Amino acid sequence: MFLDAFGTNGFLLLSAFLLFSGVIVAKFSSRWGIPSLILFIMVGMLIGSDGLGFVYFDDAKTAQIIGVFALVIILFEGGLHTKWATVKSVAGPSLSLATFGVLITSVLIGLSAYYLFNFSLLEGMLLGAIVGSTDAAAVFAALKERNIKAKMGATLEAESGTNDPMAVFLTLSLIELIVAEQGTIWSMIPTFFLQMGLGLVLGLILGKTASLSINNIRLDSSALYPILSVAFALITYSITAFLGGSGFLAVYVAALVIGNSELTYRYSIFQFNEGFAWMAQILMFIILGLLVFPGQLFTPEIMGNGFLLAFILILIARPAAVFLSLIKMNYTIKEKIFISWAGLRGAVPIVLATFPIVEGLDASRLMFNIVFFIVLTSALVQGSTISYVAAKLDLVGKKKDVPHHSIELISMGKAQAEMIQFQTNRESAVVGKKLHEISFPNRANVSAIIRNNHVITPYGETEIKAGDFLYILVEASYKDKLKKVLEQRVERPEPEGRESEGS
Repeated sequence: MFLDAFGTNGFLLLSAFLLFSGVIVAKFSSRWGIPSLILFIMVGMLIGSDGLGFVYFDDAKTAQIIGVFALVIILFEGGLHTKWATVKSVAGPSLSLATFGVLITSVLIGLSAYYLFNFSLLEGMLLGAIVGSTDAAAVFAALKERNIKAKMGATLEAESGTNDPMAVFLTLSLIELIVAEQGTIWSMIPTFFLQMGLGLVLGLILGKTASLSINNIRLDSSALYPILSVAFALITYSITAFLGGSGFLAVYVAALVIGNSELTYRYSIFQFNEGFAWMAQILMFIILGLLVFPGQLFTPEIMGNGFLLAFILILIARPAAVFLSLIKMNYTIKEKIFISWAGLRGAVPIVLATFPIVEGLDASRLMFNIVFFIVLTSALVQGSTISYVAAKLDLVGKKKDVPHHSIELISMGKAQAEMIQFQTNRESAVVGKKLHEISFPNRANVSAIIRNNHVITPYGETEIKAGDFLYILVEASYKDKLKKVLEQRVERPEPEGRESEGS
């Protein structure tokens, strides 16, 4: 074995190889249109015992721990970047998809698995519960920087961020029923409401606590604030899970609260968590790839029936769940079709599939391989065609404004000053005005303007245009006054033709 032969040095070299390959994979994933999770998993399978044989790994418990940790980080990062104003408008539909949608999907897949494989009815329902929820890691990654209409993106992200509790509840309840061989699923319904309620309440409380703590604690280095935010994410999950609530839901809700609050060192926190989430995603999918043995996965039974089950999930169970969950809600047929197609499966089903293995259920390894094959099929078929399907259904939104420039700041905690980034648009009241005409607070200074990816040195006669990124240095006590000036809006007529903003 590679690790046995080279010990610590071999472990460090392998770790460097995995991180390096993860970064390269992420780069080519975007270029080829293949979901990154597929390529990460392939890396794990390649170096595993059925591949090059560098690592032998079959510890489901360790994979479960790593998977849960990574999912907490990924959910937290996704929640930070989610705008509450957008999520609020789709809260009802997303909640319906996250509960009734998961239940409908689980039942339909469970019945299908019962007839296709030699499972008992409870074992079939357990498999259905495991693949019943969409995956936050896969959905967040698939929608990032894609020009999907805001309503569609918000619905899918809110659903994937909140449907884990239902899947976890169904999975653990069915495992308990199989192991104990007594009781009914109905007796566990109060537990579900307890998990959801505690997750929501503790997420709100701990999210607000984290925001206040980050803003009021004075640290000597700005690098400590992102670490503090991650600590709150892990604390939120742990406390909620310890008290019997849904830790995943609590983390997502807390991240929503934190991300939509005014934060000290906001951009440092966001950038750190984005990088950390990528690292967690790489680690998680590679470990999950190591856990599977291709020789057991790619067999006629698994591939044949697994593909049929994936077909039922993608084209029957998921659409049925979406259309039934969104009855009498403000969604068109095209929007429902797109939501059905974009319901990606990813890390969550694979991590949940380790629970039966840890519990020692008879059919656990077969169940894990089937789930793994379904996830691969879903990610490859659906994940690689999201943009194409959105275009065909005319659900492509405006191009996302993602600045490709950055600003690095030293810690200014003792100076009580912050650098604020603000992007203007056509409705911004400051657009069309010269800097000396804008009533900025006395303690605020426009340090730089980025226009069409070019740096402009500001002076009094500089005119602000739509699409400009303003970098403003302001004393902390004047930040609210500056925010009021920047957030002022005016109605402007639509320009003739399609002119790019900021040109």
